[in-house]
Amino acid sequence: MPAKLAEFSFLGRDSLTIEHRQALVAQLRTVPRPPLSLYKLVSAEFLDSATSSEISDLIMGEALIAAQVLARVNSPFYGLRTPVLSIGQAVTFIGLNAVRSICLRYMLAESFKATSVEHRLVFDRVLAASAMANEMCFTLSHQLNMPEQGSLVTQVVLSFLGHLAAVSLMPIDSLLWTDGNGLIERANAEQSQLGLSATEIGSLLMEEWGLPISLIQEVSEIDRILLLPVAAIEPSRGARLALCYLCARLGERLALGSLSNLAEVDLASDSSAEFFHLRAYLELPRLARLNEFLHSAELVKSIEHMQLAARLHR
Repeated sequence: MPAKLAEFSFLGRDSLTIEHRQALVAQLRTVPRPPLSLYKLVSAEFLDSATSSEISDLIMGEALIAAQVLARVNSPFYGLRTPVLSIGQAVTFIGLNAVRSICLRYMLAESFKATSVEHRLVFDRVLAASAMANEMCFTLSHQLNMPEQGSLVTQVVLSFLGHLAAVSLMPIDSLLWTDGNGLIERANAEQSQLGLSATEIGSLLMEEWGLPISLIQEVSEIDRILLLPVAAIEPSRGARLALCYLCARLGERLALGSLSNLAEVDLASDSSAEFFHLRAYLELPRLARLNEFLHSAELVKSIEHMQLAARLHR
């Protein structure tokens, strides 16, 4: 085991004094709550059974979100020949899960407003990482025939909530969202500055927002693949969490520039500390074709388009 992984551990909220935890929660309460439609979007019932008309009605109730979804669907990224003029058409053209994930990302982005140009740049990197992680999870979960694909995509997007919150709370000179810094480096800095890492902060914020406890637990476990041996978790859950974790970490590398494109990824030879335990998960039967699908021309091209869009946005 790499030394920096052996020396690292996520600090739980119980490691804080009552006063420190109360102060941190008070800071998180200043983060604007997302619109009520978020709660329905992430509910188990809606993920399992929502129809295109139901999600259309929900999104149309949030005019700003609806406008952003339509702008995204009509962007060059999707290359549609005919303009999409309604949310119902958007669902038809790009699918229910894709529309839901676009909504989630915009809703989360609306809760975090930068106080400086420097913070805005970091927020943009986190959001770009989230978008690319979402695209990978959406495509790969379908190719791998994973159950409950909508839940997986939702969990990946929400796993970046704590990272957004940590960025909003950290002084700019302590932020490590730069090339060469991975989950361990950032978590160490966050725990030093804030007392908890982004993973724990995200859990606290989701609790404050009243999201379902079962969803919070699933989201929080994604980053814990960093420290969790494959034998410690049931294989079907391990495969789901490992896919989410891989997509999140690759999304970060792509957003930060330490990875140029997906074609460069070689999971078999990646010796990084944050992939130490992940390598054993990749041997699970459910993930047997993951490396093949990760290099598919469709996904590589899709991520290249997103990288270009992120560069143009800066």
